[in-house]
Amino acid sequence: MKILVVDDSKVMRSIIIRTIKHAGYADAVFAEAGNGIEALKAMREGQPDVMLLDWNMPDLNGIDLAEKLKGAGIKVKFGFVTTETSDAMRQRAMEAGALFLVAKPFTPEGMQAALAKALA
Repeated sequence: MKILVVDDSKVMRSIIIRTIKHAGYADAVFAEAGNGIEALKAMREGQPDVMLLDWNMPDLNGIDLAEKLKGAGIKVKFGFVTTETSDAMRQRAMEAGALFLVAKPFTPEGMQAALAKALA
């Protein structure tokens, strides 16, 4: 399984990856991107099974990337790992096709539940 982690903080990407491994996905192959533009490039090199997006990033943020992919008809399972958890933002994420929204700070159990839903 290939997982693309998209966050502008390298430290946060490392924390997310470590948490996913602790959540039972230690055998996953991970790719990283620091913003939506890098994520698009990474997807051209091989589409992931699931993508985890931060909401707020420079250049191309997570929600704009999700909406761009949907508009282009590119289907990839994804969700958000973010501090943005308002009802309006949750609704916008779901309309863009997000399967989950994991609030920071998160736990391995929460991450496992979100990924299980996306990979079902």
